[in-house]
Amino acid sequence: MPRVAPFEAHHQRYEAWFEKHEAAYISELLALRPFVPWEGYGIEIGVGSGRFAAPLGIQVGVDPSPAMLLHASARGIKVVEGVAENLPFEVGTFDYALVVTTICFVDSPVKMLAEAYRVLKPGGRLVIGFIDRESALGQDYLAHQDESVFYREATFISADEVEQLLLETGFSIDAWGQTLARPLSETREIESLRAGRGQCAFVVVAATKEDW
Repeated sequence: MPRVAPFEAHHQRYEAWFEKHEAAYISELLALRPFVPWEGYGIEIGVGSGRFAAPLGIQVGVDPSPAMLLHASARGIKVVEGVAENLPFEVGTFDYALVVTTICFVDSPVKMLAEAYRVLKPGGRLVIGFIDRESALGQDYLAHQDESVFYREATFISADEVEQLLLETGFSIDAWGQTLARPLSETREIESLRAGRGQCAFVVVAATKEDW
């Protein structure tokens, strides 16, 4: 079942996080920007309140939470209620897809990636941003998971696991990026994007649906 209840009940609290941690939020946006195409028809899977889709120019967002979709719609996103493992779109609908801090909330990352693959055009790009479970922040989230309204039911995943899932689904990996080297409580300035993975908490991977 989609883990919707916390986001329905606490959507204002979710929104407040971005204000409280503005430097971290902008750092994540800047890390995603080089990987998200500037042109084409795009979707964010797990769009939430549209905090990433809107500034990145993504036209469509899907999410199982009506409360979150109201925020995304207000930010100019065409919203569709649905789950990541069963996207309500035809084969090859989109030029690119974005998934940000969603992979830890879905019931099946494998099915989500298979659906992303299905709705992308041949040669389409998938961009995933996530908190690396093996990072210091990931470990801190794990240690305090029961205390978090949002992360209580999350299943955190490592960069190595994401890589394996992408390859198994049929994607080829183009590049990795990362940001947020400091603990969240100490992140008061915007951090620049670093190449690779393994040093920072927020990791971005760009992959391509192979054009067979």
